[in-house]
Amino acid sequence: MNFLTFSTFVEDINHLYYTSIMKVSDLVQQLNLTVFGGEQGLANEISGGYTSDLLSDVMGFADTGNVWITLQTHKNIMAVASLKEVAAIVLVKGFKPDNDTLEQANEEGIPLLGTNEQAFDITGKIYCLLQK
Repeated sequence: MNFLTFSTFVEDINHLYYTSIMKVSDLVQQLNLTVFGGEQGLANEISGGYTSDLLSDVMGFADTGNVWITLQTHKNIMAVASLKEVAAIVLVKGFKPDNDTLEQANEEGIPLLGTNEQAFDITGKIYCLLQK
């Protein structure tokens, strides 16, 4: 009979936890995302994702460590991202950040990323990567 010791159990849990963490830099590499700014935060750990263009919705329901997918490009997204402590923001459909948004991303160290894909498509891809 093979018994699982507590230390073996803890090692197994730690292995599962630490090998399944995705960082923003992993997301950038695997999805070929553009990094507009906030490079200091590329090592941020991702806990999930949130897709919305309504700032009040993100303020109310996004979680710390989420990747926020949006088409909004104005400076106010950085205030919300900072408040909610998101891991990164992904701008969709080829949108580029406003200059003041980019400056704020660099000041806050929150990665501001971009893709030419639609929100639906990139959300699905991020979801699949986070499930691995």
